[in-house]
Amino acid sequence: MLALRVVDSITKISAAAWDALVDDIGSSPFVRHAFLGALERSRCASPRNDWQPSHLALFRGSELVAAAPAYVKGDSDGDFSRDWEWVAAAQRAGLRLHPKLVVTVPFTPVAGARLLVRGDQDRAEAVEALARGARSVAADLRLGSVEVLYARASDVSELEAHGFLPRADFQYHWRNEGYREPEDFLARFPSKKRNALRRERAAPERQGISIRTVRGDELARDPDGWADVCFELHDASTSRMAWGMRWVNRAFYRDVLRGMPERIEVVEARREGRVVAMAFNLATPARLYGRYWGAREEHPFLHFNVALYHSIDECIRRGVAAFEGGAGGEHKLARGFMPAFTYGAHWFADRRLHAGMQRVLAEEWRQRESALRRFEEASPIFKRS
Repeated sequence: MLALRVVDSITKISAAAWDALVDDIGSSPFVRHAFLGALERSRCASPRNDWQPSHLALFRGSELVAAAPAYVKGDSDGDFSRDWEWVAAAQRAGLRLHPKLVVTVPFTPVAGARLLVRGDQDRAEAVEALARGARSVAADLRLGSVEVLYARASDVSELEAHGFLPRADFQYHWRNEGYREPEDFLARFPSKKRNALRRERAAPERQGISIRTVRGDELARDPDGWADVCFELHDASTSRMAWGMRWVNRAFYRDVLRGMPERIEVVEARREGRVVAMAFNLATPARLYGRYWGAREEHPFLHFNVALYHSIDECIRRGVAAFEGGAGGEHKLARGFMPAFTYGAHWFADRRLHAGMQRVLAEEWRQRESALRRFEEASPIFKRS
């Protein structure tokens, strides 16, 4: 018999049991116990920040066989759900969409598995139990909706069979088309754009800035030191922005660098021996994920070189298939990143709202497909000199 438990802290589940559900290649490193635990232990994802851990854990006897990282939220800050218009429309109609149960990784708009099922289990049975459990939690807590965010397309298809509504959006991802060296990639651009990119890429050398990637063993030798560098640079950048959102703190950086250094890459930029900028990324052998950026000095094109160009070149050198540079940023399109669909699944407690949102999301899906085609047609990477 399967039994569902709602767990109010990832730390109440053993790391070995949780990670046995995670395919590190297909699931993304963000659903690993170490990453979720770092967010909770640092209190970044905590009730005081409107993230109440409510993980769906499915047991067969005493064994954890499936799970979904889930949180109760009263608003949408930090979940990148982009549901503000829905909330406003529901309120005007006298309906309630929040609070909600979100199945996602806090502050992390990165696609990956959301329905984690151990490989030796009946996946269809487990998915049905998780979907039913999410709706049951929403009913018990009088929540307005369940949102499964940045899920794999296969997860969304499975949830659609259980009454959830699919949603599509897109980000910009760089794809390795078998390039042997960076010049092979640049050769795909028209000559004017190619020369402009070369000038941007050459800027750090003129500025006396050296850039490299720090990985695994080097990070593990001094995790707290690297955590302090990352946090202080990240903090310096967000503090300069009127809209800057500092989702994670120093304690998070220290915890995650201690817990999973083998999956972290820090791109550092040094000038006169001092680290002046960084990009904090996570990686699997097949994929690189850009997360946080920070700098204490401003130089032309420094952000593009640290956050984008250097890692593109490293992906080519190491044979990495794709680089996901994070949410937003149409500027990525001009630099060789291509639109890629992201997916979600939604269930609304009010039947009238659910029926109305079914029409809204179907139309939105058609609009996203049209926009994706336009972006692909406009991309300079499809043109030849």
